[in-house]
Amino acid sequence: MKCFFVTGTDTEVGKTFVSRAMLTQLKNRRLKTAAYKPVASGCELTEQGLRNEDALTLQAASTFNIEYALVNPYAFAQPIAPHLAAAQTGVNIELSTLADTQQQLQALQPDVLLVEGAGGWRLPLGQGQFMSDYVKQQKMPVILVVGMRLGCLNHALLTAEAIRRDGLELAGWVANQVETNMPLLEENQAFLQAHLDAPLLGCIPRLSDTEMASQYLDLTPII
Repeated sequence: MKCFFVTGTDTEVGKTFVSRAMLTQLKNRRLKTAAYKPVASGCELTEQGLRNEDALTLQAASTFNIEYALVNPYAFAQPIAPHLAAAQTGVNIELSTLADTQQQLQALQPDVLLVEGAGGWRLPLGQGQFMSDYVKQQKMPVILVVGMRLGCLNHALLTAEAIRRDGLELAGWVANQVETNMPLLEENQAFLQAHLDAPLLGCIPRLSDTEMASQYLDLTPII
């Protein structure tokens, strides 16, 4: 089984969009997949409880039929930083709970488990802990989603530097176009390809049809 942590250069750079595309391609390659969104804020209250749109997308894209509580153990209603949402509701986000839930997903024996973070690499979880601490604890290789927009070069290089400084492998990166008309898009992608020192898994243009996104990926380097 392979397990990867998907992070982004910032919030709203398309982590879930790219994760769904990855899960789609892996399914098309006849691989069994599971996805995990350990922490999510901005959840909607439903008859079944709090539900996060991104977590539901990952749940639906997995090849296993996984109950929501395993996909997203920490769900918060407020669309704010998770550590603040947790503090407001009197909840402590425990790394041990994240690990126990992930172990249950791994017990399903998927070929690939994708674990999607929230926000960027150094997401606070409260109690002096960060999501990156959990990734280090689990020793997961990291896939970086770069939101292609002004400022992405600095964000991408600093994030990659932080991942490696934490002792983790940058397994690959995806260029995801989030601005419709980013100036010199190809030149920016070429710069990152030369400086990130990790496999480029794909360049996804701005798409209205999310089903097409998997066609722009080549996950061969990681599987």
